[in-house]
Amino acid sequence: MEANGGGQDRDSELSCRNGTQNGESSSTVAAHSNGLISVTNNGNAVSNNNGVAAQPASNNNSSSAADGGSGVKKKKRLSQSEEDVIRLIGQHLNDLGLNQTVDLLMQESGCRLEHPSATKFRNHVIEGEWDKAESDLNELKALMHSPSAIVRMKFLLLQQKYLEYLEDGKVLEALQVLRAELTPLKYNTERIHILSGYLMCSHAEDLRAKAEWEGKGTASRTKLLDKLQTYLPPSVMLPPRRLQTLLKQAVELQRERCLYHNTKLDSGLDSVSLLLDHSCSRKQFPCYTQQILTEHCNEVWFCKFSNDGTKLATGSKDTTVIVWQVDMDIQQLKLMKTLEGHAYGVSYLAWSPDDAYLIACGPDDCSELWLWNVQTGELRTKMSQSHEDSLTSVAWNPDGKRFVTGGQRGQFYQCDLDGNLLDSWEGVRVQCLWCLSDGRTVLASDTHQRIRGYNFEDLTDRNIVQEDHPIMSFTVSKNGRLALLNVATQGVHLWDLQDRVLVRKYQGVTQGFYTIHSCFGGHNEDFIASGSEDHKVYIWHRRSELPIAELTGHTRTVNCVSWNPVVPGLLASASDDGTIRIWGPAPFLDVQDAEGLNECCSMDS
Repeated sequence: MEANGGGQDRDSELSCRNGTQNGESSSTVAAHSNGLISVTNNGNAVSNNNGVAAQPASNNNSSSAADGGSGVKKKKRLSQSEEDVIRLIGQHLNDLGLNQTVDLLMQESGCRLEHPSATKFRNHVIEGEWDKAESDLNELKALMHSPSAIVRMKFLLLQQKYLEYLEDGKVLEALQVLRAELTPLKYNTERIHILSGYLMCSHAEDLRAKAEWEGKGTASRTKLLDKLQTYLPPSVMLPPRRLQTLLKQAVELQRERCLYHNTKLDSGLDSVSLLLDHSCSRKQFPCYTQQILTEHCNEVWFCKFSNDGTKLATGSKDTTVIVWQVDMDIQQLKLMKTLEGHAYGVSYLAWSPDDAYLIACGPDDCSELWLWNVQTGELRTKMSQSHEDSLTSVAWNPDGKRFVTGGQRGQFYQCDLDGNLLDSWEGVRVQCLWCLSDGRTVLASDTHQRIRGYNFEDLTDRNIVQEDHPIMSFTVSKNGRLALLNVATQGVHLWDLQDRVLVRKYQGVTQGFYTIHSCFGGHNEDFIASGSEDHKVYIWHRRSELPIAELTGHTRTVNCVSWNPVVPGLLASASDDGTIRIWGPAPFLDVQDAEGLNECCSMDS
């Protein structure tokens, strides 16, 4: 089908065209790709494809004539993007059932919703007229960038035809489709074998269940059309629900670019306003001190929320571990248990996967570790292999039945819950440990400024990360892909463990040779937090090197931070000033803040 100007390429030929775009008044009937027939200049009504008569144009309004009809006002020539927008709006209105509105829109704009061959094909598929739909493919073949896709489209059509015959109990007709139409295509023979098995289905419900198919009717045919459309250029037939798809992508992109977006929202469009840009307020972010815990009487070296977010464990130089209960409703903490007797102080803590147990480790000169039953407060295991050991780090195996521990004096053990030694690795001076979700690989940072992966089953090891300065601590994201390192004199580094590359260096934090523990956190672990020797807590968006918040309030080095894994707006920090600070959103939010409008706020406590 030629448009106004037959020398254009096929895509231009298929795009929307107005009969008067060249400034000439059309005196003939103009066909549009949505099946509409435009009104002629004599004002006679002509029926459209939907069976709705187009309204006759009155002599007063059919054309804007100047000087008593001596001339015709030129219509604005639509750009390609304008035509695309009109088609998107038309498709959306059509999905809403506003067919007459679509007819008028296409008629006035001179655009067409889709190519006439596509309209005919769509109608035949929805009506289940399979022979006609198959014949339509021959017309569509000339309009496609990849004519070979016709075979795949034909296969999908015949598959639907076959299933509908089976559902109707027409087994012989279904068998004929399978043998004489599907099989000769020589495409997806594995699927043909599966389809042949459906001949054994005893009733329609059994067929629908085994085929995971909606059954004969509009629902399954519409789903089929969605699949068929993927093989057609958008100039021929728009992708299904294209406008909604674009709007969802725009909303998701705005959320991704929002530095303070920290909540899980419904992915549907009904939960957001399309009239305003998405923007979260910093007042909704955990930048404000909600609580200061002062029960420790010396430096607090470590803090860690439990996996279910209901508890916080803190370890101190005062030789105690305190377990705090988190009130999930008001997000306040209260003392639950105090675990005593750690002679050297507690510098590291690890919750078991089910949060039933808590392991406590001490500083470099500590050769013991303690395994506590959190619920009862009883010490289950006190482990020490040698008085010369240094057990400063620990990590749980995902099965919850084993753990690994080690230190800088060359110890690297795998043990059971009773402290029995299962395996050991000689000569590894461990700084920090992490068990990957595969249950076999243990990551260990050592005194050679690297992280290596150790497999205790086949006794193999490999280099994963190599830094130029000592790695003081590291943690791993939930999906096991990213590692967050606190590197002496350098700060916080993000590594991709799979590709073994340095992704980002975060700026602002002061990191010397103190052991400082950073963490991932927030919704979807989009944020990174770290303590600092300048007494602050720094927070970054994972994709941004510059901090989005600097939290003040501590008066000495902040040794550790922990983000609640269940409540994205709850963060804890432990400091040498002897306190634990609980950070949350601003205590009082006005209506605009609650709606996520972006306002400035102080980062002070």
